[in-house]
Amino acid sequence: MVSEYGKYNIKAITKMLGIQAGTLRAWERRYKIIAPKRNESGHRLYTEEHVQVLKWLIDKVNKGFTISQAVALIETSKFTTSPISSEQVEEYSLALQNELLESLISFDEHQAQELMNKAFSLYSIDKVVIEILGTLLVQIGNLWEEGKITSAHERFASSFLRSRIGMILHSLPVNGMLPKVVSVCGPGEMHELGLLIFTLYLRRKGFEVIYIGTGIADGDLEIVLEEIHPKFLFVSCTMEKNVDETIKLVERIATNFNDLSIGLGGSAFHNNEKNLTPYDSLIIGENQHQWDQWLKERLSQLK
Repeated sequence: MVSEYGKYNIKAITKMLGIQAGTLRAWERRYKIIAPKRNESGHRLYTEEHVQVLKWLIDKVNKGFTISQAVALIETSKFTTSPISSEQVEEYSLALQNELLESLISFDEHQAQELMNKAFSLYSIDKVVIEILGTLLVQIGNLWEEGKITSAHERFASSFLRSRIGMILHSLPVNGMLPKVVSVCGPGEMHELGLLIFTLYLRRKGFEVIYIGTGIADGDLEIVLEEIHPKFLFVSCTMEKNVDETIKLVERIATNFNDLSIGLGGSAFHNNEKNLTPYDSLIIGENQHQWDQWLKERLSQLK
């Protein structure tokens, strides 16, 4: 339990932690995460435990969490005597991810919806979609390829995730100053969730992305590019058997659209025994840090 007696007044706390007194009072009033006692003069007195809780909350806010997310993370955990560490945060994230996987392969949509809502209440959109769902997507694909779940399980899980990601995707604002983007799956591709996650990453940055996905007929992509005049085209390929046709498509597009910057993504370009060295500069990478670097370099070339 938090110690009953405090020794820091609110002025000392604001100087020590770099937080405005008004902000601190608002946090106390709205979230009741700490409850400092008052002395005989009516002044708040904060304990060492209060200081540690506030330090943890401020650290999470500085890292991109909203204060409500940071508070919810503490309240959801079983750690009541002290703030949870970053390692414990990741452990909870992994546990949530595993619960979501179990609910999806059990066809329990209600439980999956509740877990998704919990994830979005605790973490940022980027963490949920790129880290948690991105990893979950790989797990589901591996289980299917290893024959541990059926195609029905894979389709149900994919449909559920596609729906939730799509809801977020179309609610995000667009920065008209950024170039237009088209994202599409390569020929023969049936798996689009990886591309959808990358598209959401782009929309979070403000890009206007025309998401096409799977099943586009041969020759139709050129028609779309002529109508839209995008600056970027991203093509996804997840199955090795489709790499050759995807490369042929990209080479044809590059020849016909000289000012178009093309990016290649998907597991087939990262786990492939073929020599793809000539296309290294087109491959965008496997994680957000690599995506940031690739995009930064290409945007600088457009200026």
